Amino acid sequence: MSGLFRIDVHHHFMPPAHMAREAARGRGAHAMPRADMLSWTPQRALDVMDRNGIEVAIASISTPGVWFGDAAEAASLARDWNDYAAEQIVLHPKRFGLFAVLPLPAKDICLREIEHAFDTLHADGVSLFTNYDGKYPGDPAFDEVLDELDRRRAICYVHPTAPAYGGNVLPGVLPQVVEFAFETTRAIVSLLTTGSLRRWPNIRWIFSHAGGTVPMLAGRLRHTLGRPPFTERMPDGVDAELRKLHYDIAGASSTGSLAALRDLAPVTQILYGSDTPFVPAAKGLAEMAETPFTEPELRLIERDNALRLLLRLAN
Repeated sequence: MSGLFRIDVHHHFMPPAHMAREAARGRGAHAMPRADMLSWTPQRALDVMDRNGIEVAIASISTPGVWFGDAAEAASLARDWNDYAAEQIVLHPKRFGLFAVLPLPAKDICLREIEHAFDTLHADGVSLFTNYDGKYPGDPAFDEVLDELDRRRAICYVHPTAPAYGGNVLPGVLPQVVEFAFETTRAIVSLLTTGSLRRWPNIRWIFSHAGGTVPMLAGRLRHTLGRPPFTERMPDGVDAELRKLHYDIAGASSTGSLAALRDLAPVTQILYGSDTPFVPAAKGLAEMAETPFTEPELRLIERDNALRLLLRLAN
């Protein structure tokens, strides 16, 4: 395969005004130099895409998101971020898509932003974090939001953030090194054990980084959750629920990571993600070239599976 053909479902936008507010807040959530974060532009994103055969990138926000304990601030940050990303789609309609950020856990303004994102901005889906104030997606606090997303048959892309008990559990080690993988695992287990995946069957879930540690823990989950009361919420079993989910391979494209993921989920549920601009796209592609996937399987992962989900692009 050559030219521009890949669809990147894990691609972070860093709007200048948003990043300036983030810098003023003084939180260092990433190892990326602050100067690089503040100098991001859409053209830089396009340059990365062009160099790495990425035809379309679906924009999403990265941690820490927009929630800092104030609902009005979260509403303003989310609206500004989504409108900025939508403007780039207007300017580059064949290159960008949008997973809109939601101002959770503020339920009422979140429902308004869902309406704006889908009905005005025509977003491709929404972006959620693994927890909000320590509550994971299966928590009843999010029921009304998931009701609406299920009604809309929405794509929900889930990205990890720092755990509620503190981001730097290991001194000097940023949370994305270890904690992000377990955060994604907690979010998936939250949905499993509360029966949420069956309650909202129309939501299409995408989990970052190959589902965190879920591929390695699948046997443990199968054993420990295959008993009451969980069997009532997962009558078809843990494996059946996990195989319905979609997993991007950003930061998890090594041979070992993909072998574990492929044992968990069919190749039709695996999506390409680069984690641009935090991870060099070329690094992940070089790792994928060393895996035993066939050419048809790679095409499913890098393009066709995304087209099946993202109807706007398929059309």
